Amino acid sequence: MRQSTLVLRLFTAILLISSSFGQISAQPVANQAVTKKAFTFEDMMALKRVGSPMISPDGKWVLFSAMDVDLASNKKTTHLYVIPVAGGEAHQLPVTAAGETGGRWSPDGKSYLFISASEGSSQVWVSGFDAGTGTPSGAPKRITSISTEADGAIWSPDGKNIVFVSEVDPNCADDACNKASDEAQAKSKVKAQVFEKLLYRHWNHYSAKKRSHLFVVSADGGAAKDLTPGDHDVPPFNLGGQDFYAVSPDGKEVAFTSNWDAVEAISTNNDIFVVPITGGEPRKLSTSPGGDSTPVYSPDGKWLAWRMQKRAGYESDRFRLVVYDRRTAEIHNLTENFDQWVESYAWAPDSNSIYFTSEHHGGAPIYQLDLHAAMSGPAKGPASGSKAIQEVTGGVNDEVSVTPDGKTLVFTQLSARAPSEVYKLAVGSKQAVPLSHMNDAVLANIAMPPVESFWFSGAGGAKVQGFLLKPPTFDNTKKYPVKFLIHGGPQGQWGDEWSYRWNAELFAADGYVVIMVNPRGSTGYGQDFVDGVNKDWGGKPFIDLMNGLDYAEKTFSFIDKGRECALGASYGGYMIDWVLGHTSRFKCLVSHDGMFNTESAYGTTEELWFAEWEFGDQPWTNREGYRKWSPHLFASQFKTPTLVVHGQLDYRLDVSEGFQLFTTLQRQGVPSELLIFPDEGHWVLKPQNSQLWYKTVNGWVDSYLKK
Repeated sequence: MRQSTLVLRLFTAILLISSSFGQISAQPVANQAVTKKAFTFEDMMALKRVGSPMISPDGKWVLFSAMDVDLASNKKTTHLYVIPVAGGEAHQLPVTAAGETGGRWSPDGKSYLFISASEGSSQVWVSGFDAGTGTPSGAPKRITSISTEADGAIWSPDGKNIVFVSEVDPNCADDACNKASDEAQAKSKVKAQVFEKLLYRHWNHYSAKKRSHLFVVSADGGAAKDLTPGDHDVPPFNLGGQDFYAVSPDGKEVAFTSNWDAVEAISTNNDIFVVPITGGEPRKLSTSPGGDSTPVYSPDGKWLAWRMQKRAGYESDRFRLVVYDRRTAEIHNLTENFDQWVESYAWAPDSNSIYFTSEHHGGAPIYQLDLHAAMSGPAKGPASGSKAIQEVTGGVNDEVSVTPDGKTLVFTQLSARAPSEVYKLAVGSKQAVPLSHMNDAVLANIAMPPVESFWFSGAGGAKVQGFLLKPPTFDNTKKYPVKFLIHGGPQGQWGDEWSYRWNAELFAADGYVVIMVNPRGSTGYGQDFVDGVNKDWGGKPFIDLMNGLDYAEKTFSFIDKGRECALGASYGGYMIDWVLGHTSRFKCLVSHDGMFNTESAYGTTEELWFAEWEFGDQPWTNREGYRKWSPHLFASQFKTPTLVVHGQLDYRLDVSEGFQLFTTLQRQGVPSELLIFPDEGHWVLKPQNSQLWYKTVNGWVDSYLKK
């Protein structure tokens, strides 16, 4: 199921590069197979995972991170790099065995902070920086020594303080108490816990009665002060992406995101609060019953922007961009009539415009919003000719920022053929150019066919988009087996995107055509299209998917419709389970972390707002709403061989859902296998586990489509 924040996109993960997609043709990929080899899992693990670009205050350098994967040791390590904004070679900053993350420039550009566990615990460090040579100066200094460790550090714009996150016991008033509490728990031979309210476990861990809090420490080091004491998470649970807190330009105020509703398990109502950086009583600014998050101050200090959702209990409502007037306390909705989600965003240095990314038709272009035009009238977006919002560049982009002179954008960009790299774009130009080239050497020898787009009529005649990827050795005189991928969410999207967990190029590499359809519920096609999955999980989305595959079979002669396998995870896993009872067109299926029994899933999941929104209230008050779309009720029709995959630590969709499906398949006499990861949650993340996942999944498909 969809994660609690979309910063995912997580999906994470999952972002794109090209502004337009080619039309499907039956032509061979231009000579790639002659000179280049097919993509392998080992190639994928050799790639560096680039992210978090930060522009230096003088506008000359970009600080970014790159993660290395060591398959043999089953480890991932992140290090920091710098590269000139003008272009040139990236060079790595001094390293520690534990790695360095979270690089941030000091306001004067003479130093940078980072997070490292080089001395055994995760702490904030600061290193000097020579802006002339682009190299560190002096030895790094450890700033924090908090027993509960530090993460997510940011500078105050006046350079005097550093704000960071630490998980603490809300009943403790100081670090000595937290240290004693942690040591006592570690020494205890009893590991049982007593819980008194819901959300006692989340995503892949039990709460352990701790809360994330914001702390402030002097930039010179010393004792850290808890800015957000109490029994609330600050920031709330999220899977990365843009910060959920910020410091005002004058360094006197901290804005943060938190959820103070009484029953967190049924609430998506994150709110925006502010508190003096010296500490005090927080003051709530946001008023929406839906989620508010990711506050960012304008450079001139007049405005505080954040993303807002209107509907309570619905984590997939449209993310609008609002600004709060710090003088009048008025909130202005800037994108009410812009029917796309606002994702990552950044203020222009003059505070007159905001740049943001937004998913659209399988891409994530960058847009510019003119603040004054948006304030004077509805921001309707480029489709209606409004001057308030204009597309700046296409492709799939994230983590946008602006140089101090306002002339250049820096961001990450990726595609199905390449993971994220740092890019730049001169304001006024449409053509982004790469700054970093961390993966060029690995990718140079690999055949990477492009993703191609097609459109068809879905349920009720709705216009629906699909994508197709040919194998690297494509020959238009041959027919190819099909891997039909179904995305999770259900509020997510396929496109010209890169994923380490569901990599389309890797699925195609061994001789398959990969087909991906964005059915009802997918993002990037307007909120009505997103809402089309609500309380209709096996209805219009299923028809959209089947119509898309029908269209591909009829249109592209190279598809062998007698050799097709469908694969999906999360909501995609649910849809595989639904497919099991509603069609026998596939030769095999792969169900990863799916929902098999909607009623039992309600009792074992953690974020109850999800089920209550999607199916309507609780199952004991609306049983038919749950049973209508529950795959387990159609078990008598299960016939297709199915591989079941689940993580033992998946608390979004409990492992019992996988057990129930496998038990049912076995008792029905349906050929089936069960792959369980005791040390993984909703996603398979450890390198060697990922290797086993791809080997098992691809092996299962091969056994039915390549006999």
